Amino acid sequence: MTQPFRLPTAGRLDAAGTVSFIFDGKPHTGLAGDTLASALLANGVHLVGRSFKYHRPRGILSAGAEEPNALVGIHRDPARKTPNVRATVQELYDGLAAVSQNRWPSLAFDVGALNDLGAPFFSAGFYYKTFMWPRAAWERLYEPVIRRAAGLGTAPDQPDPDRYSNRFAHCDVLVVGGGAAGLAAALAASEAGARVILADEQAEPGGSLRFEAGAVIDGMPGWEWAQRTAAQLAARDNVRLLTRTTGFGYYAQNMLGLVERLTDHLAAPHPEAPRERLWQVRAKRVVLATGAIERHMVFPDNDRPGIMLASAARTYLNHFGVAVGRRVAVYTADDSAYAAAIDLKKKGVEIAALVDLRPAPQGAHVEEARGLGIEVLAGHAVTGTEGRLRVRRIDVAPVNGGAPRQIEVDALVTSSGWTPAVHLFSQSRGKLAFNEATQRFLPGQYVQDAVSVGAGNGTTGLGEAVAEALQAGEKAAKEAGVSKARAKVPNLEAGSTERWSSGMAGAAPGAEAGKKAMAFVDFQNDVTAKDIRQAVQEGMRSIEHVKRFTTTGMATDQGKTSNLHALTIASEMLGKPIPEVGLTTFRPPYTPVTFGALVGHGRGALFEPTRRTPIHTWAEAHGAVFEDVGQWKRAWYFPSGGEDMHAAVARECRTVRQSAGIFDASTLGKIEVVGPDAARFMELMYTNPWQKLAVGRCRYGIMLREDGFIYDDGVVGRLAEDRFHVTTTTGGAPRVLHHMEDYLQTEFPDLKVWLTSTSEQWATIAVQGPKSRDIVAPLVEDIDLSDEAMPHMSVREGRVCGVPARLFRISFTGERGFEINVPADYGLSVWEAVWAEGGKHGACAYGTETMHVLRAEKGFIIVGQDTDGTVTPDDAGLGWAIGRKKKDFVGIRGLKRPDLTAPGRRQLVGLKTSDPKTVLEEGAQIVADPNQPVPMKMIGFVTSSYWSENCGRSIALALVENGSHRMGERLHVPMPDGAVEVEVVPTVFFDEKGERTNG
Repeated sequence: MTQPFRLPTAGRLDAAGTVSFIFDGKPHTGLAGDTLASALLANGVHLVGRSFKYHRPRGILSAGAEEPNALVGIHRDPARKTPNVRATVQELYDGLAAVSQNRWPSLAFDVGALNDLGAPFFSAGFYYKTFMWPRAAWERLYEPVIRRAAGLGTAPDQPDPDRYSNRFAHCDVLVVGGGAAGLAAALAASEAGARVILADEQAEPGGSLRFEAGAVIDGMPGWEWAQRTAAQLAARDNVRLLTRTTGFGYYAQNMLGLVERLTDHLAAPHPEAPRERLWQVRAKRVVLATGAIERHMVFPDNDRPGIMLASAARTYLNHFGVAVGRRVAVYTADDSAYAAAIDLKKKGVEIAALVDLRPAPQGAHVEEARGLGIEVLAGHAVTGTEGRLRVRRIDVAPVNGGAPRQIEVDALVTSSGWTPAVHLFSQSRGKLAFNEATQRFLPGQYVQDAVSVGAGNGTTGLGEAVAEALQAGEKAAKEAGVSKARAKVPNLEAGSTERWSSGMAGAAPGAEAGKKAMAFVDFQNDVTAKDIRQAVQEGMRSIEHVKRFTTTGMATDQGKTSNLHALTIASEMLGKPIPEVGLTTFRPPYTPVTFGALVGHGRGALFEPTRRTPIHTWAEAHGAVFEDVGQWKRAWYFPSGGEDMHAAVARECRTVRQSAGIFDASTLGKIEVVGPDAARFMELMYTNPWQKLAVGRCRYGIMLREDGFIYDDGVVGRLAEDRFHVTTTTGGAPRVLHHMEDYLQTEFPDLKVWLTSTSEQWATIAVQGPKSRDIVAPLVEDIDLSDEAMPHMSVREGRVCGVPARLFRISFTGERGFEINVPADYGLSVWEAVWAEGGKHGACAYGTETMHVLRAEKGFIIVGQDTDGTVTPDDAGLGWAIGRKKKDFVGIRGLKRPDLTAPGRRQLVGLKTSDPKTVLEEGAQIVADPNQPVPMKMIGFVTSSYWSENCGRSIALALVENGSHRMGERLHVPMPDGAVEVEVVPTVFFDEKGERTNG
């Protein structure tokens, strides 16, 4: 299989690296390093798809991410079908299978092309005007049909089997764009000593140097300089070079989102390798070297396959070695298109004519073109094209009148100038400024710590762009706090190519010639110049309204090649300067991003990370049954000798009360609150008073939301005047830390306090029961465990088993208890030592179910189980935990709301069933009269319910309306087998006086 349009004397690819691929079922060959677009063009394939609305034949327009036409489906296997892939970005690999989209039954013969005949009826605003009546028909008739017709490709019908990954990174300088300017900025910043990340969307850095064959930098061809510089940067310890990586979003505080394509270019990627990686980068300084995007010319029938941008033709020629045609015409309003004509001519491609809309173009490039025998038609316009599936002829006429002529061609390349790619700058909330001289929007007022360089900043000369970037890179490093040395400035020799200019946006003269011909502004959404004019005529004055009325700029390419055209046409119609008309808003992502890249790294077993305590392996080896608590695996119960759950829990409960139990409490959230204002901060965050809490003592603390409802609880120990050890519920640790940080940074920024999560630092071993001190004492050094020296609610620092430890005397069971906190690395060995001592006293290991039963026997609440987000401390019987003399804390104003102090609120109470053996269902509703008509009035619900082996009966906690005033009252709980009568009792079922806590 030959590649008829591959030129042996052009390009940088190795002719020996032949690969095979399939497009629409037909086999082709390409070269390693090709994109799908370049390989198709090498085989003479220009027709690649159909347009969205009119199903017009469409070809390859560009050579990069701005491509609006060449969207294809890539099929690796039945489960890996990716629609709407830009052929200009998709790298070729052996065996690649691609299909065209939005056509039936075939690309060459598409029934949907009938829409093109009805184009006069489908003009701007068609949907808004047509489908408004009759109103009832929308959901039944219009919407289903429109939804079936929407989109271009076919969505996958199977779950995505690919893997994705996510990385966070910090750097001094992030450079987005790996062209000449981006490489120079990264070089300067890295030589100054900064930690640099350079991201570029191409497989190889170089940017426009891919097509600027005459560029010379530092005494060598520009492309060679780019590859050498990239290799130097990649070899440096302080530089991370990310190729195939697109900066798609610029967010607050210099955080940017990048997507790295890892395996889409490989024929047989490793099955475990991630397909894409999401980078979330926080940079001290950002350098935007995003380049510029060439615009097409707007003229009748400018969308035929074979019509493309001049820079694309140069890229396919100079980098890929592909001629876009044998007889090519050039149509331009800009200097840069001359380079395309000259490059093609020098490689043996016939240039049928160079049509320049400008009346008198001047410069060396014009003379060079004429010197090569290229006919330059100044002051002429292309007024139409012909060719069904590929352009075969263009109509040319003088702008000021004169005889038209027809020119036979098989390709037409166009350029109306360049638009700086200011998308990321705009996303950073920077303000754009309109440059009257060049008629372009350029970066103006910066909001974040960023700078734009090169073509993205409106700098057109290569020499000026590199010099500007070097200065910006060095300055960025200095502003980031690092500056080691001055970067070496590359020398730019006279051979550098600098032919960029702003050109002319808008529709060319003759754009509306003929009733049937359409001059397209936005190719992907089939928006014409006539549509833009019609929108203005029908009252659209804001460019945002014009955008939505016509859908220009709303496709997946976000109008990269069309926005300025639409804006210019609208401004002409309105008779206003372009800045007064405004510019549409650029929003992330810059180019489409897969859902897999954004969230796919958390799938299957990774959907929620599994966290295990240091003691997990011991529990597993001793037969523990585990339950999921938040992200943690926690031992639920320890069956022995064929016990079921109920028998195991009953045994564990008895053992704890009679002897002792050992419990892994490592999952408790732990937060270190440190600083001169730590006590003041605690006073504000908790309802309790903390200023006078003595060092070495503990207190149970209640944390509220602003509305006055319980948010979390836990025991807090004061380790020093300026240090508190805060514990939280297992599931509440992240949100409590976030809650504290939020208030510290926004409401109390004057306080000198530092918050550190230490949940994983400490392994926590709870020893509870009458024999707990006997078990712990032999292992403890330097701490007096007597009741006088270490009473209940105390904390001491010392050593346990020779390991630095924090020892708390606290209890969640109502028994004498100790909680040993040791560094996590020593958690298992200390647990085994405690277990060995416990065996001497008949202790058992117990799990979370036993913990729940024991705490319920004492009426201790669990936030999130016995509270539902609408419970106040008074509702939960914890009013004593509110400092009555405190003037301020989070939630104090919420507690004063009338609704939170009104009678009849649901309050926490205990329930005893008439039949002691009946265990209520958690969540079951409570009614006063089971015989009342349906719907019954529910006055509360059961929050916790267990069989208590120590009480010899079932016990339950419940939230009941006006519960504290219902003591002794008989209520009913509807259950599947009938209503169960219950008595309202206090919440404490065991050791009502609390004597066992002190032994």
